Amino acid sequence: MIVLVLSMHAAVTYSGQGGWYYTEQTRLSKPVLLFFITYQSFLQSFFMPLLFFIAGYFVPGAYDKKGCARFLRTRAFRLGWPLLLYIFIIGPLTEYFISHSWHPDPVDRSFAREYTNYIIRFRFPGGTGPLWFCEALLIFCLLYAGYRRLFKTLPVMRTFTGLSVTAVCLFIFMVGISIFFIRIPFPKGSSLFNLQLAYFGAYILFFAAGILAFRRNFLMVISNRMGKWAALIALGTLIIYWPLLLVSGGAFNEKWELFQGGPHWQSLGLSFWESLVGISMSLLLIVLFRKKYNVHNRVTEFFSNNSFVVYVFHPPILIGIAILLGGWDLHPVVKFILLTLLSVIASFVICSQIRKLPLLKQIL
Repeated sequence: MIVLVLSMHAAVTYSGQGGWYYTEQTRLSKPVLLFFITYQSFLQSFFMPLLFFIAGYFVPGAYDKKGCARFLRTRAFRLGWPLLLYIFIIGPLTEYFISHSWHPDPVDRSFAREYTNYIIRFRFPGGTGPLWFCEALLIFCLLYAGYRRLFKTLPVMRTFTGLSVTAVCLFIFMVGISIFFIRIPFPKGSSLFNLQLAYFGAYILFFAAGILAFRRNFLMVISNRMGKWAALIALGTLIIYWPLLLVSGGAFNEKWELFQGGPHWQSLGLSFWESLVGISMSLLLIVLFRKKYNVHNRVTEFFSNNSFVVYVFHPPILIGIAILLGGWDLHPVVKFILLTLLSVIASFVICSQIRKLPLLKQIL
């Protein structure tokens, strides 16, 4: 999943579609732009919701074991310190010295002066970068702890024999309609202190589904057959639903803004497309990794141990590589693939050493 995060940021670097510190100013042809929009939309529909699902899955067990106070302390330590590290150190250094996205005025203003303005002008709450995920997860955990304190009865553990098609269809509807309604006041592209609320309908429901999956043992009862059907649905929504939606909704006739939010049928159609793709891809990946990749060896241990460190530190590494590639006269899609591969390799190699530093070893 962390590799997909890097891939998304590499795509934004060359497409300009989305918020990122550094983008290469290249005029893209319509087919290339369509490729990036399709890839990013497909990826966005499932990779972050699935991360919230996984995070939600581990929350009930941790709360049961530790109790409210210790649960909140450990979450604050595990998520809060990396968040503060990014807001006050990694993010400012990246923006001023690497991506040059702070745009000081005058241009020769020192880092110290710019950093002071970053603090006193209250810009730092929006300086979370990719660590917005940690901020959102802290909020979700706090709300869960409040719920558990309010309703003190321990939820009953129940094992289901299977996950019904009806339950999946109901969840698809709930996610789709929640995305649509939240995008009426908060369309895609808007943010509140770097929290893109347009996607939070899916994030909240996937987090809640993760909690329910732990209590009902859903992960072990999703059948292989359902995984195969999920693969077909994901493929169908991509090669049939997606082009029909774009063409009928006028995406190629200057009506793309109607897909971004508001009370428009195009936004409703996109919301349900994201729900279908997000849930079908999540089911597919759960079944696939349970069946094929549920192994533990030195390679998987290396990636598991360093994934979170890569998540925290990858922006300056990826941006630095993108700047180095800037002088190469290559097709944007080729550059995107190359940047993804190089940033994944470099990030894991560098971050495996960063993780060994005494202070960082304690908080990452």
